[in-house]
Amino acid sequence: MQAWQVHENGEPGEVMRLRDVDRPVPAEGQVLLTVRAANVNFPDALLCRGQYQVRPPLPFTPGVEVCGETADGRRVIATAALPHGGFAEYALADAAALLPAPDALDDAEAAALHIGYQTGWFGLHRRARLEAGETLLVHAAAGGVGSAAVQLGKAAGATVIGVVGGADKAAVARDLGCDAVVDRRAEDVVAAVKEATGGRGVDVVYDPVGGDAYTQSTKVIAFEGRIVVVGFASGTVPAPALNHALVKNYSVLGLHWGLYATKDPKLIPHCHERLTELAARGAIKPLVSERVPLDGAAAAVQRVADGTTTGRVVVVPGTDGPAGAAGPAEGGAA
Repeated sequence: MQAWQVHENGEPGEVMRLRDVDRPVPAEGQVLLTVRAANVNFPDALLCRGQYQVRPPLPFTPGVEVCGETADGRRVIATAALPHGGFAEYALADAAALLPAPDALDDAEAAALHIGYQTGWFGLHRRARLEAGETLLVHAAAGGVGSAAVQLGKAAGATVIGVVGGADKAAVARDLGCDAVVDRRAEDVVAAVKEATGGRGVDVVYDPVGGDAYTQSTKVIAFEGRIVVVGFASGTVPAPALNHALVKNYSVLGLHWGLYATKDPKLIPHCHERLTELAARGAIKPLVSERVPLDGAAAAVQRVADGTTTGRVVVVPGTDGPAGAAGPAEGGAA
């Protein structure tokens, strides 16, 4: 089979190699999946760089989120069991963690439903306890993680303000349903959010960016507001000033979705049921901006790492792509 492999850490476009390898053999409790689609996540780039909290042994195949088919014909979504990830024709997954792919979504959309939307649901509903009528601020609202939070916030009855970088991404955020959009490249984020909320500020912030975005959040958070820390796509981990949280009476909440698999695993299928219901009535639908063939995976991961994409980029094995769109193959130059 064909699979992308990482033999050394570095930038995805330089270290991912497309190779012919043996089909992986499931260990006890695992299942072999035919990959129908594999969503590209920012953690895939971090895995390539050796910067993720999980470091699989080299060589490994990235691609942590898949829609696949089991040997008995079930269409499922899963988190791939590294080192045999989803940027390949076949991947491994834990049999007990398989979830049925929603009928309302195609393969690429289903592949993009799991991690981002589960993270959004846990962050907004379990951690922040977002209520209808509250105001939600989403950083990187046009990206894969942010777009999921925007849709989930709207489905919960919140007013949603999206922060983006650039006019094209602002248009995407508006199409997603944001009630107000702030272009951080053209506007003062703090002033714009205060104007949009009549000076009150926002009840909940969803922050997958960190860095300056977190600092801005502390300046626009309302009384008894909640800042949900999801990640640090900016590359900068902020150091919260706890005296400021005390004076303004707000909460800083961490969200590590992966912990629920070990600490309270029953919540994950419960969440999936809620997401499936929302998808069935059209309240959520992953924004898939690109569907690329398997040989375009390395370039796709690099684009996501560089922050130039909107929504989700999904690798769909078996599809054809434009000539020259592939990343380096076996024996090719980086």
